[in-house]
Amino acid sequence: MAVSITTPFKREDARKLKAGDSCLISGVIYTARDAAHKRLCELVVQGKELPLDIKDAIIYFTGPAPAKPGQTIGSAGPTTSYRMDAYSPDLIALGQTGMIGKGKRDAAVVEAMKKHSAVYFGAIGGCGALLSSCIKKSEVVAYDDLGAEAIRRLEVENFPVIVLIDSNGNNLYESGRSDYLLKREGDIQ
Repeated sequence: MAVSITTPFKREDARKLKAGDSCLISGVIYTARDAAHKRLCELVVQGKELPLDIKDAIIYFTGPAPAKPGQTIGSAGPTTSYRMDAYSPDLIALGQTGMIGKGKRDAAVVEAMKKHSAVYFGAIGGCGALLSSCIKKSEVVAYDDLGAEAIRRLEVENFPVIVLIDSNGNNLYESGRSDYLLKREGDIQ
């Protein structure tokens, strides 16, 4: 059974989730990829205000395709997350509690997640058109000059994700592989 999540996504909510949990997110999430993350972190260093409220926020690593007539947004599949690894620890320290992407994260990101109670969710790559059907509203809130990589405020309903790394550092990429290999070994014997 999927866990329902409504934003804002508080630290205590993040701490309840475990690697492998299926979740459905409803509420407001933001999009940002590496170029936008770089600009956000530059603002932090300069002591300037961010163009979004990062506290209790979930950021989706995506650069959606343009919307066709009558659509809210184009295909919006996840981007490979390691591209944000240099920036994520700083944003997590500022209060970001969730990230959605695909692929592994580095040790510094996982340590920041453990220290500040954040969660890394996975969305299924290759399903961008299906995922976009869960997006009910989309508006650019910053960095329009970045095109598909602009920061967008999305209103989502039952957006499907899986907890890949929980706030204790449990990692589905590692535990899932171990479980599979143990099961396979048992089936072979």
